Parts: sequence; C-alpha cells; structure tokens
Amino acid sequence: SVPQYVNREENRVGAETGGQRREEGSAKEHILVCLSSAPSNAKIVRTAARMADAFGAVFTALYVQTPDSAKMTEADRKRLQENIRLAERLGAAIATTYGDDVSYQITEFARLSAVTAIVIGRSNVLRRHFWSKPVLTERLTALAPNVDIYIIPDLSAEHKYYAEKRVFVSHILPSVWDVCKTLLLLAAATAVGTVFHMLSFTEANIITIYILGVLLTALVTKNHACSVISSLASVLLFNFFFTEPRLTFHAYEHGYPVTFAIMLTASLLTGTLANKLKDHAKQSAQAAFRTKVLFDTNQLLQKAGGDHEIINITASQLVKLLNRDVIAYPETDGKLSRGYLFRTSEETAEADISSFQDRAVAQWVFENRKRAGATTDVMPEASCLYLAIRINSRVYGVVGIYLDGRPLDPFENSVMLSILGECALAIDNSRNAKARETAAVMARNEQLRANLLRTISHDLRTPLTSISGNASNLLSNYECLDRETRTQIFNDIYDDSMWLIGVVENLLSVTRMEEGRVQLHLTTELIDEVIAEALRHTDRRIAKHRVCSVICEELMLVRVDARLIMQVIINLVDNAVKYTPPGSEIVITAERKEEWVAIRIADNGPGIPDAQKEHVFEMFFTGENRVADSHRSLGLGLCLCRSIVRAHGGEITLSDNVPSGCVFTFTLPSGEVEIHE
Repeated sequence: SVPQYVNREENRVGAETGGQRREEGSAKEHILVCLSSAPSNAKIVRTAARMADAFGAVFTALYVQTPDSAKMTEADRKRLQENIRLAERLGAAIATTYGDDVSYQITEFARLSAVTAIVIGRSNVLRRHFWSKPVLTERLTALAPNVDIYIIPDLSAEHKYYAEKRVFVSHILPSVWDVCKTLLLLAAATAVGTVFHMLSFTEANIITIYILGVLLTALVTKNHACSVISSLASVLLFNFFFTEPRLTFHAYEHGYPVTFAIMLTASLLTGTLANKLKDHAKQSAQAAFRTKVLFDTNQLLQKAGGDHEIINITASQLVKLLNRDVIAYPETDGKLSRGYLFRTSEETAEADISSFQDRAVAQWVFENRKRAGATTDVMPEASCLYLAIRINSRVYGVVGIYLDGRPLDPFENSVMLSILGECALAIDNSRNAKARETAAVMARNEQLRANLLRTISHDLRTPLTSISGNASNLLSNYECLDRETRTQIFNDIYDDSMWLIGVVENLLSVTRMEEGRVQLHLTTELIDEVIAEALRHTDRRIAKHRVCSVICEELMLVRVDARLIMQVIINLVDNAVKYTPPGSEIVITAERKEEWVAIRIADNGPGIPDAQKEHVFEMFFTGENRVADSHRSLGLGLCLCRSIVRAHGGEITLSDNVPSGCVFTFTLPSGEVEIHE
C-alpha cells in the first residue's frame, strides 16, 4: 500500500505542476491563423478563435499576399474579405505580409511575433513526384519545428475549390496587346539574328539575342504566358532560320536537339525569373509607398494641433494611400457632425457620397462602433465603406471610403486600419492634453485663490485690528487723551488705511494685467518728470531715507503709459523703504541703451538672499524680512511691476548692489519728439 500511496502522491504533485505550467504558459500563448480565399477558411478561423478563447491567448490572423493574389476571381476576393471580417469579429488582429514563399512568410512572422501555435487548413495538393515542391504543411513543419501546428481538414469544400481554380487558370489568355508586343520582339530578335548570321557571327550570339528577347518580353508584358510563348517560338524560329537546312524545321547535326533543349530551358528560366523579379519589384514598390504613407501619417499626426486638423490629415492620407474619395464625419459633443469630403478628382458626384442614405449608415457606425456600408452585410447598398475612428468604446468620428465597386485588398485594409488607429490615438492624446492643461489651469487658479484668501485673512487682520482698536480708543477716551497722543493715533489709522488701499489697488491692477484687460494709453514723456511725479506719491515714510535721482543731462523721452510707469516706480521705491532700515540711501538713475531707456532703483539695505531672487516677481511671494510696523506685504507689488513693464515690451531684473543692497532695473522703449504743424 505504501508504493501505491507514493504513486498517488506523485501523480497529484505532477498534475498540480502541469496545471501550473499551463496557467503560466497560457498568458504567453499566441495563436496564429492563416487567412485565404478558400471556402473552408471560415471554419479554420472559427476553430482558431475557439482555441484562443480557451487558452486566453493572443489571436492573430495572417494573410500572405503573393504575386498570384492579383489574379484572384471576384468570388475569391469577396470570400477573402468575408474571412478577414470574420476574423476581426472574433477578436483577431489582422496582419498582412508580402512574399512568394507562403510557408517562409508564415514561419518568419511566427518567429518575430512569438507565435506558439499555427492553425491552417489541409490542402488537397499532393506531391506527385519526389522532386515536386513540398506542400505547405510539410514546409511549415520543417521551417518551424518548435511551433505547434494544427491542421483543420475539410475535404469536400477544398476539392471543389481547387477544381474551380484549375479551371480558372486554364482559361487565362494573354491580351491582344501583349501578343503584339511578343510578336514584335520575336521579329526584332529574328532580324538581329539575321544580321549576325550575315556577319558570320556564331550561333551562340544568335541564341543570346533570342534569350534577350524572351527577357524583354517578360518585362514589357503583363501575362506570364507571353514569356512561355516567346521561349517556344524562339526555339522554333532559331531552328527555322539559322540551322541547316535553313527555312525548315529539320536539323542535320546530331547536337542540335540538345542545343534546342538548352535554349528552351534557358529561355523559360529567364522568362520566369524576369516575371518574378517584376512582380516582386511591383510588390516592394507598393509596400514601400504604403509604409511611407503610414510613417508620414504618424509624423503629421504628432504635429497636429486639434481634432479638426487630425481628421483632415487622416482623410488626406487615406486619399493618398487608397486613391479613392473619402468622407469624414468628426464627433463633436457626443454627436456626429457634418461630413467633410476629400476628393481624388472632380469627377465623383458629391451627391453620391453625401446622400441622406449614406449619412444614416455613418450614424449607424457611430452608434454601433462597427463597419457598415459597401462590401458589408449592413446596408451594403451604400456607396461607401464606413468605419469608426475609435479606441475601445470611445468613437471620435466616422470615415467613409468610396469603393465604386472596387473592394480594398487585404494589405490596403490593414494599413487603413492602422491609420485610423493612429488617428483615434492622436485625438485621444490631444483631448487628454487639453484636459490636463485645463485641469492645471484650474488647479493653479484654485491655488492662487486659496493663497489669496489665506494671505488676506491672515495679513489683513493686523491693520484692521489696529484701525478698529485705535478708533475704539478715540471714541472712548478722546477727551482724556492729549493732543500729541490723538495725533499719533490718527496717523496710525491713516497709515493702516493707506496700506489697505494700496493692497487692494495692487490686487486689482495685477488681476487686470494678468487677464489682459488693461489698455495702454501711450504718450511720449520725459523720464525725469515721470520719476519726479512718482516720488511725490510715495509712502510718507520715505522722509526717513535719503532718496536721490541721477538723470543724464540729455533729455530722454520714453513712449509709455505714464500712470502705470509711475505705479512701477512707486512700488519699487516703497519696497525699498519697507525693507531697509531708516537712514538708508535709495538712488534712482536713468540712462539710454540704444532704443531703450533703463531705470535703476538701488538701495544699500540688507539685500535679498540668492535663494529668493528667482521668486521675488511671483505673486504672493514675500521675503523673510519684516518691516518695522509689522505689516507684511502680500507679494503683489513686484508681480504688478513685472506685468506693467512686460506690457510695454521691456524687462525687469534684480541684481546685487555693491557692497550691500539690491538693484531693480527695468527697461522702457525710448520715444521721439512729435512735431504737430
């Protein structure tokens, strides 16, 4: 019984460990389903979706676009679009790659995307010979040995589908224009060969001319059959015109059959390789163009300044990418606004796209967050394919693509969805930035309001208490007080009242200046007169300081609002008076600096610490020094000075005075004498 118990315990632990590994691995599962135009592909997509849902895995649907994709029938193209939309509805991320080797493209995508399982359908194509090309499943197994491959069979549908494809391929014929080009090149090669024969050139040179003709045929014609026809015709023409006996299809020499076989093989290989290179060059050019459009869109959207500009950029890039007319309906205040039409040409009738019926389709897409219109099951009679510009459940607009009976290919659809995703992300970021900016402004205003209320409630209490206390003392003891005491109390009440008036005036002036509601009344004034008038309105405590003004002998005119500049000088002088001890010296100087006049107000007081200099012009900032009468400044005077000076186009700065004190310097635009005749 003991061994049985041990075995049961090992099984339990093993089951728990295996379950834990599955849980850990499920978070990293990535299932890839391969898309095609086959009828059975819908079943394969549904099976892969169920697997992804069961594992909680990332689900991706991949379509490999080959050179033969352009030759699909309309039924195949429609079936492919239906399979792509089915994968989208089931939650798959759609991806498209270019390449001739389908199995290699699938395995490379799986490797780069960390795919853990591939789901494909079983093909009825079998290897008839040992030298035949391996089928898709064999190639995938060989190229991706570490990836689980699930093969979903559906024999009935596959057999009918491949039979239809073989019938379709058998009826492909070159166009008349391609046949004419082929005949002209064969005639030209024969003519050149005749010249070479007359000049006694070797037969190898003539064979090279015919191979060159096959190569040119493959390059200038659109149908691959033309290169095959050219290869066969080249061998026959060489045999007819340039082998003995000439002008017959007989050949005397025993080596000619080998020559003909090598010539035919070389011609076929040359034509086939040229066609492949041409197809790959075309695909590469298309891919490069679409990638550039996507990159340019990303760059332009990063620089866009608002929803309207973002929508315009997106629609314009879609027109460039798809070469189709586009109509865009932005979202405004939760509703779909009027559409904006972006044309490729003037031939498209605006009524066809902007009709009431199409507006109803766009509204349906906006409300349901799903595509509708042409090539879909919802209102397919519409002239446009409508898609939502959205992130998750938030829709920022609707875009309509005018199809005109030409559905989008998978790669165009993939790039278009990427551009719409970039558009939605750009709008979302723009709105979030505006919301953050608004919130920051509101927070700043709220902080300013809180600072103002806190400062006023704290700092205005002292002068108000002094005024009310002195007034009460006068009312109660007026007859008992001597004349000198009453005069002192009256002076204290006056000083406190004037301080309160100055605070209120500065606060109102700062508010008006910050909001831009102050209109400057510019006049040309003598700077020495402005300074002299300002000194007559300064605090009466200025008498306890030595104030002097030093003005150059030349007349200096300034173009200013004299009332506001007087306020600047008054605030700076009063600031020096408040924060310097009695007996300190305050010097006001003015000098010309090119097109500006610089006014300096210097004192020899204790100065301002370096740590506080960068904050002195901020609203509600006050230094650590206290004035003699215990009144603390609200920190509005210097802020108001900076606003007034900047409104005049000048700048105000703070520097140290040598050996002690500080210097405030501000610049004003110089004026010219106006002569009125």
